[in-house]
Amino acid sequence: MPSNNVVPVIVVPGIMGTNLRAKAKPSLKRERNEMVEPGQPVWRPPNGMLEGVRASIKWEKYSPGDRQKLFDAPTLEVDDGGPIVLPDTQDEYFQTEEDVRPRGWGEVHADSYGGLLYALQVRLNQTFGFDNHNKKSFINPHWRDVMACEPQRWGVREFEPLTEAQLEKHALHYFPVYACGYNWVESCEMSSQRLEKRILEIIEFWRKMKRRCDQVILVTHSMGGLVTRACAKRIPDKIAGVIHSVMPALGAPAAYRRMVCGTEASSPSNDPLENVAASKVAKILGETTEKTTPVLAHSPGALELLPNHLYPGPWLHVRVMQVTDPALTPSYGVTGDVVIRIRETAYDYLHLPNESAPNPYDLYRDMRRWYRLINPTLADPAGKYANHPDDLEKAIRSAIDTAEKFHKSLGDYYHPNTYAFYGDDQHKLSFGQVRWVARQWAGSGTALTPANVASAQFLGHTQEGLRLVLVDGKSELHFEPEQQDAKGDGTVPHQSGSGPAGKVKQVFATRGYDHQGSYKNDDMLMLTLRLIVKIVQKMP
Repeated sequence: MPSNNVVPVIVVPGIMGTNLRAKAKPSLKRERNEMVEPGQPVWRPPNGMLEGVRASIKWEKYSPGDRQKLFDAPTLEVDDGGPIVLPDTQDEYFQTEEDVRPRGWGEVHADSYGGLLYALQVRLNQTFGFDNHNKKSFINPHWRDVMACEPQRWGVREFEPLTEAQLEKHALHYFPVYACGYNWVESCEMSSQRLEKRILEIIEFWRKMKRRCDQVILVTHSMGGLVTRACAKRIPDKIAGVIHSVMPALGAPAAYRRMVCGTEASSPSNDPLENVAASKVAKILGETTEKTTPVLAHSPGALELLPNHLYPGPWLHVRVMQVTDPALTPSYGVTGDVVIRIRETAYDYLHLPNESAPNPYDLYRDMRRWYRLINPTLADPAGKYANHPDDLEKAIRSAIDTAEKFHKSLGDYYHPNTYAFYGDDQHKLSFGQVRWVARQWAGSGTALTPANVASAQFLGHTQEGLRLVLVDGKSELHFEPEQQDAKGDGTVPHQSGSGPAGKVKQVFATRGYDHQGSYKNDDMLMLTLRLIVKIVQKMP
């Protein structure tokens, strides 16, 4: 029988990890989604490769205007009717869909979080078995694996061993596992209010069942960490502990890169098959700035993933490579082909944010410079502001102001009993910075300075993300963003993932997984189990 001491465990997903639908009962005209009927799904990420291919074909057909209408924040709500994937194998602790749907499992992306939810539900509540033949208990195999796991697999030299006595205290509790999604287009502050409401409801439910339930444990992924931190700041006494995975604690330059150029379809870390998968994901999320801008420019939630005021800067750079030919005459290769030897010399002209412009939010609000985050001419393809064009920039600035207010209000707060792990993998490169690079033949065109490069006229952009600019009305340069450059998990760089260091109980620099798959990694799942036991030791 489950213990009377109940400690709910709540999984809080990352951005786009929550299923969304059009509001089932819109009370105002502006709450009615223009693309789908009330109550119908708007966002359910695909599960598996076949669904992913189908979804990429479907989403590629959506125009920028369609995307803007679909992801209109006031028209959306969490969709709890998403698919729930459970293992085929059943045992005496098997959970049915009827058991777990009321706990929110249908609110989140099954492929990303279904395995985690099920593993936590089963393993947390199966600590010991009983040998009827020898009449004695034994530690279940999945906990023996945790006990035997070498700390190096968690990115540390040593870690306090898990003991049988600690497991015995752990086993005095029952751990029902929940998921709590949120409308990720809205600000993390609003999402945190939904999480707070859910926490209080869950605690009250178990108390009405005559069980002791005073606190919950929160297990977060990516953006869910920001949502959780904001919630914990208000009700820390209702939370026993928090485990953050791959949280963009200080933001991520990838958010800037995806808005200005579209979602990247490849990475130098990927093998050919992984790049094929990345190209399909890019088609779903928007492979061009025309498709990402109409959604992200109006979304405080997405803007809150940008590098914030605590991100180590400068992280946005502009470089021009001066090209020269050191040889007056061409040389000849082994096959007789002409070989032109060139030399490239790098000249850096801009580094932002910097001492004279330290606020990254001012950079985001600047919609005039060629390296701007948001091009307002791409932000309203649906014509929502066609009759009031001045209101468009006001709406964008309002979303940026909301993001700035959230970041500065949250600051470096973490719940007092917090643990975090992040990707620190040189084989999963992320954008630690964004560098725009152009090439200019030495001696041709206008002499470049930081002033005229910064004020260059924007001429246009290509589908591949290049930006064409005109310097002093004379020299045309083609700037393209460099590829990923920093250790990380493919999305969040180590500079941001390590942000909680010194502010929480412990931070683990780990390897071997990509951003979306952090909880699919066996080592990270064992670390999560180990940390839950550690949190429980401090409970009465």
